[in-house]
Amino acid sequence: MANSLSRNVAGFARVFAVLGLIAIYPAATASGNAQFEGVASCAGSTCHGRAEGNGAVVRQDEIATWQEPSSPSGAHSRAYAVLAGRRGQQITATLGLGDATQAKECLGCHATYVPSAPKGPRFQLSDGVGCESCHGPAGDAWLSSHYARPATHASNVADGLTPLDRPQVRANVCLDCHYGSTKPGQFVTHSMMAAGHPRVSFELDLFSALQQHHNIDADYTQRKGRPNAVRFWAVGQAEAVRRATGLFANPKFGMEGVFPQYYFLDCHSCHREIQDSSQRRLTFEENPGRPIPFGNAPFNDESIIMLTAVAGALVPGQADEFRAASRSFHAAMGGNGSDPREAAIALSQRAGALSNALSQRAYANADAFRVIGIIGDNAIRPRFTDYSGSVQAVMAIDTLLNGLVTNGRVTSGAAAGIRSDINKAYAAVQEPNAYDPDNFRASLASAIAAIRRLS
Repeated sequence: MANSLSRNVAGFARVFAVLGLIAIYPAATASGNAQFEGVASCAGSTCHGRAEGNGAVVRQDEIATWQEPSSPSGAHSRAYAVLAGRRGQQITATLGLGDATQAKECLGCHATYVPSAPKGPRFQLSDGVGCESCHGPAGDAWLSSHYARPATHASNVADGLTPLDRPQVRANVCLDCHYGSTKPGQFVTHSMMAAGHPRVSFELDLFSALQQHHNIDADYTQRKGRPNAVRFWAVGQAEAVRRATGLFANPKFGMEGVFPQYYFLDCHSCHREIQDSSQRRLTFEENPGRPIPFGNAPFNDESIIMLTAVAGALVPGQADEFRAASRSFHAAMGGNGSDPREAAIALSQRAGALSNALSQRAYANADAFRVIGIIGDNAIRPRFTDYSGSVQAVMAIDTLLNGLVTNGRVTSGAAAGIRSDINKAYAAVQEPNAYDPDNFRASLASAIAAIRRLS
């Protein structure tokens, strides 16, 4: 079985460091009354616990990959352990939450936290983000039937297995912790970030690749169909916008006391160097996509920018409506008299419509080149004025290039030949405090020009 994961390892390591993901992990909360059995229930040598990936249908060494102690693929298994570390304990001590390994505010995303669900004898909270966090509770459901003949993927899903092959489903499972949800312990507040929690970011196709424990080979394709990187990336952006604006519109999450919940705003628009000298140094750059007063803290629109490009390239019939909803939302946030929550709901609905369209449309190799071109054109590129949006942009072009390689449209050698151009764009966002918008836009333009030459 040939492993389809062809991403550049150096690029992975770089973006992983950029996002500070070593300390951020997704998880799951209970669903219904099904029993959670724990990682050990999947770890037999005839199941997913082999030392080598030589299974006839699936690799069967998935547990070893999940437990990898130093790579991104093992991040979920390390999620609980980081709570006992110095940083985790400092955060909860600052916030008066007690021991981080017992704080429900942390466990919702650092473990399979299911306090009210039935649990089997081998379930351990200390497993961290286990198999059932993403695949769903297995007991009294699909555990005993998913490997037996004549089981199919469809029958497993009918028995309760989470259908992660569907982009919208996977995006929402990941977003519960890689953005936030209304479930217990699955929302990072600005107070938590002030106490030391890393910045939260999300990109579905890249994060899926970092966590990929399977081979996309002939039998996988027969069971689930061949995944398309552009579809997963685009749907992930749409669902991220829908989740962010939906949570912001919720009064329980949009405000923190008399102040807005600053988690939703763009961190680096405020957290920049302040100095007093005879020559001013501006720390805020106007953004043509945000009709807000100069100096106002903007909503973090990293995925809104990406979805604007996606709509223009892949769903042009909805592009103008989404762009208008985005501008109306920013204008409401800037104090034009409109209700920001109503504007957020309208934008969330537009993002949902785009998500549905992007999930259902057919894809061709030209789509990736089209999206890359729009990200680099004069309508979108000037919007990269802030660190978070720029990180999304460089992840996007890397994801889309990888999709072209996977689909055979671009050779691995040709992609490797322009890796230095993409690495320069990564380097421009490697250090948040040294981020320079002009330098990033120039680096991004160079990388996109190199990719365009391959079309």
